[in-house]
Amino acid sequence: MAIAEPYTAPSSGTLRGRAMVRARSRRRSRSRAAVLDRLAIGLLILVTLMAFVTPIIAPYKPDLIAGDAFAHPGAHFLFGTDEVGRDIFSRVLYGLRTSWFSALGVIASGVFIGGLIGLVAGTAGGWIDDVLMRITDIFLALPGPILAIAVVAALGPSLTHTLIAVAIVWWPFYSRIVRGEVKALAARPHLEAARLAGVGRIRLAVRHLLPGAIPATMVTASLDVGNLVLTLAGLSFLGLGAPSPAPELGAMAARGLTYLLQEWWVPVMPGLAVLFLALISNLAGDGLRDLLGDR
Repeated sequence: MAIAEPYTAPSSGTLRGRAMVRARSRRRSRSRAAVLDRLAIGLLILVTLMAFVTPIIAPYKPDLIAGDAFAHPGAHFLFGTDEVGRDIFSRVLYGLRTSWFSALGVIASGVFIGGLIGLVAGTAGGWIDDVLMRITDIFLALPGPILAIAVVAALGPSLTHTLIAVAIVWWPFYSRIVRGEVKALAARPHLEAARLAGVGRIRLAVRHLLPGAIPATMVTASLDVGNLVLTLAGLSFLGLGAPSPAPELGAMAARGLTYLLQEWWVPVMPGLAVLFLALISNLAGDGLRDLLGDR
């Protein structure tokens, strides 16, 4: 009768041991990434809630002279004051609110316009698809930031004009994505069966094709928010946003560059706010992509 030998874990020097070590390392990395993604999603939800109640939680009005000029960050002024004595923390809160809602507005318009064009092109096919996609290609071929700058320069600096300019160059990406998803879904057997059963083209598009394109569009939109925040801040930094003294993060950082070596907090605090919002937006987008991918 054979006696079973006691189990011994494979040594890390063996091939099997190294494979097990790599597998545990990958699991730990995925676990840490999942925690980071959930944290980013939670922070983004918190930022959204704060944006709705900014007038309540901000210590001062954004244009109110609350103290002496260039007061250092401290207990009374968390981020210090600017060159005229306005509370930078309050202005950053209002700037985050403006940047976040502006980004969501441009994303919504891009998804609606681009999604509608992509849905029509993918469903209709033929010459309609060719015409709509050639128009989309024209917008994709143009350098987006330069086109946005030209539109704002023609209309005049303001937040509304900036959002219009960015929305004009942002929709083609979603048009291509939705069109590709619709084309892929239209080739599936159950869609062919629905067409043979006499389902109309409009009903087929709305009831079957559009819902299938939503997950990919949502993932793209969530990953786009961070890029859009940086784009809007960059245009504001160039002076193409709302005129002073509007609390826009990019404009605040641009005006504060003069004082960078002496009163560093004036440009640095708005810049860190832009970095924070763009970072958590990208991480939250990664988390949403992984969540929808698992489903």
